[in-house]
Amino acid sequence: MRQLMPQLLTREQARAAGAGLAAMRIGIGVLAWAAPAVAIRPWAGATAAGDPGGRLLGRSLGIRDIALGTGVLLAKRHDVPVRGWIEAGGLSDTGDLAATLLAFAKLPKLTRWGVLAMTAGAVVAGGLIAPCIDLDPPRKSGRTAAGS
Repeated sequence: MRQLMPQLLTREQARAAGAGLAAMRIGIGVLAWAAPAVAIRPWAGATAAGDPGGRLLGRSLGIRDIALGTGVLLAKRHDVPVRGWIEAGGLSDTGDLAATLLAFAKLPKLTRWGVLAMTAGAVVAGGLIAPCIDLDPPRKSGRTAAGS
């Protein structure tokens, strides 16, 4: 199957970047779960952050990010494919980016550009990491006793 994205990272670089992205996702998720108003305010504004429905959505987004980030770390730890977890995170980030763009004009003026940059950055990072994270590790070259 033809690769749609170029492989710009080595396997080791992609695995390190994927773990970093997962850790950031978990951190944001914990913040959104524990203090949803703090996490929602920059994105949707003080009114939404103070509303019970806004806090509910903040917690829901938080647990989604905790689950996606934990999936990456557990897959990496158990040495099973990680790409699907990175791609699922990228899909959710793409949804966040689209939602941000749809509401951009009505978002808080002081924070909307930062939120847009963060969501776009997460989409790009996932797109760069995913094609490389499960590449076969390089084989060690050299002669063996049998091949000498």
